[in-house]
Amino acid sequence: MSKIYRPALLIITLMVACGEPTPEAKLAELKKKEADLKQQIATLEKSVKKVDTTEQKKKSVVVIPVEDTVFEHYIDVQGSIDARENVNVSSKVPGIITAIHVKEGQSVSKGQALAQVDDQILRANMAELRTQLDLANTMFQKQQNLWNQKIGSEVQYLNAKNQKESLERRIATLQDQMGQARIISPINGTVDAVIIKLGDNAAPGSPAFRVVNGSNLRVVANVAEGYASKVKTGDQVILDFPDINKQIRTRIGFASKVIDPVSRTIKVEIPLQNDPALRPNMIARLKIVDYVAPKAVVIPVNIIQYSLGKPYVILAQNQGGKLIAKRREIEMGRTYNDKAEIKDGLQAGEQIVTIGYQGLNDNDLIQL
Repeated sequence: MSKIYRPALLIITLMVACGEPTPEAKLAELKKKEADLKQQIATLEKSVKKVDTTEQKKKSVVVIPVEDTVFEHYIDVQGSIDARENVNVSSKVPGIITAIHVKEGQSVSKGQALAQVDDQILRANMAELRTQLDLANTMFQKQQNLWNQKIGSEVQYLNAKNQKESLERRIATLQDQMGQARIISPINGTVDAVIIKLGDNAAPGSPAFRVVNGSNLRVVANVAEGYASKVKTGDQVILDFPDINKQIRTRIGFASKVIDPVSRTIKVEIPLQNDPALRPNMIARLKIVDYVAPKAVVIPVNIIQYSLGKPYVILAQNQGGKLIAKRREIEMGRTYNDKAEIKDGLQAGEQIVTIGYQGLNDNDLIQL
């Protein structure tokens, strides 16, 4: 035997004698452990794949709770703001404009003079009549004194009296004519436009100024004949002014009983509170309330689906710790824009699917 293998044989002999496992035994043991680990890994992999597959089957959705709220249905109409007192002021007599007393934007009161029409001839006539009246008064006083003293004839006294009174009446008439030579504001308000200029020829019926009372505004609209029976004085209405992004909830002040034979509409008026933001001729959108449900279930119209002509929605329900989809048939009431009133089929507190409802069936697994 070679000298090199003698020590190795000696070592193996000693290991066997001491009870140590041989390399062959260790290798066999490790292979067994390897087989056990592979089996455990395979079992865990199957379990993980099963969980993943289950999770992949769940569809993601978004839900909202069903709540009781107020549902209103509206009749939509377009109108505009109108000033009850929006007046074009003109001269009562023809003539040349000699003075303008106001400017645009100025507040004026009823009876205030806005402009003056040439009244030179009238003033000259007035001066002449006053001179004649002074003489007539003097003559009347003298005749009256003589008559009181029983001197002179009654005819002389009566002629003097008649002359004086006639001149007084002519002066009063002339004063009225001179008053008409002034262009007067008929209302309290604001000068919205000065149409005439100095030297212009004023004429009756030709607008010289526009005066508007901005504190007495209303919304005027025409409602189609088909809604005439549903609209009446006192109904609630929401006014929307898109140009100033303003909304007002108020009531109809007047609803006509007569249908216009040309337009086939009825006229409605809604009085407005004084508001500097509101201007005549501004566009107004009216939402006239014709139906109110004070305690109703309201849902978006777009989530309602149909099967064989019957409407239904998808609810999210928890069963056995799992969230599943449930189809629920409903009874619809009225709809307005994107909202629908549900009269039967839903209760407050239930969870309704609003996103991801397409293609869902009963008992489909879902997740939020």
